[in-house]
Amino acid sequence: MPMKIMTVEGRYKGEIDLSNLDTGILPKTIGLATTVQFLGYVDEIKEFLSSKGKDVFVDKLRQKYEGQLLGCDQGGAEKIKDEVDAFLYIGTGVFHPLGIAINIDKEIFCYDPLNAIMSKIGGEEVARYNSKRKGAYLKFLGSKEIGILVSLKPGQNNFRRAVELKKLLKDKNCYIFAFDTLDFNQVENFPFVECWVNTACSRILDDYSKFPMPLADLSDIEKVGLLAIEA
Repeated sequence: MPMKIMTVEGRYKGEIDLSNLDTGILPKTIGLATTVQFLGYVDEIKEFLSSKGKDVFVDKLRQKYEGQLLGCDQGGAEKIKDEVDAFLYIGTGVFHPLGIAINIDKEIFCYDPLNAIMSKIGGEEVARYNSKRKGAYLKFLGSKEIGILVSLKPGQNNFRRAVELKKLLKDKNCYIFAFDTLDFNQVENFPFVECWVNTACSRILDDYSKFPMPLADLSDIEKVGLLAIEA
């Protein structure tokens, strides 16, 4: 019998502190993004920014809510990128705003509403991330033995795209590796693989150092026009 999966939203219900949200350093047009924890405060934050003369844009693509960020899905931000001069992320940590920064060429400001701390995603961090991606893509081009990673998790399963990729790469030997939870130790059991290709969550690249060989992302292969695989 298959295991049932229940997804429960964890909403923050306490007070938020906007006292140190320095709107003076923000441009006129702002894209607002946050995680599910703070979605209940989006209207309050929009009103605050609007009162300071800012034009605020919030939207969604595949997400359930406007302004919602997922680790591997920044569709809402992508949708409004041409309408804004920068993005403001409301939340804690850098994992989610970094996802915007590495996919959209805009300034990313961050505000932690629990600790009232304002910050910004540094260009150096984005450059290091993109340098790894570029290096992995170049390794992919020169490799003969390719391991294609496929997640079985709902929302990340791109098995069909992996099969299409294998068909298109006629000059390479491609092997499809399916998993539910990726065990990095198991990856080492396939030393013949010269380069791995990720078709699951793009943020697996955050664990690049755990792979014994370079890890390229399917999106980077598609971006340069080498492949055109429909989602």
